[in-house]
Amino acid sequence: MKKTISLLSNLLLSSTLFWGVPLVAANELVETEVVDLAGYCHMKFAPMHETTLSWDRPELNTDAEKSIDFYGPCDYDPTGTAEVRTQRAILQRQLHGDGSSD
Repeated sequence: MKKTISLLSNLLLSSTLFWGVPLVAANELVETEVVDLAGYCHMKFAPMHETTLSWDRPELNTDAEKSIDFYGPCDYDPTGTAEVRTQRAILQRQLHGDGSSD
């Protein structure tokens, strides 16, 4: 009887811990925090893969070591056209030696 109770409690505990582990998806890569200013948020998100910048819907780089800190409207799309233009410009400056890699 004690073994059965111990087994069941261990099973319950391990399943709780297993389901409590968050799964990383593309939408979870964006952290949003509302700032005191009306309609403005602080966002942190990964940069896009350089190879996907020409795609219709670029993908965020889940393996990136750095993240982008953004202060702006709460409805800002981290993979939208404005961010694609910004990241393309940064990439061009880095490729042509006109900017730093930081």
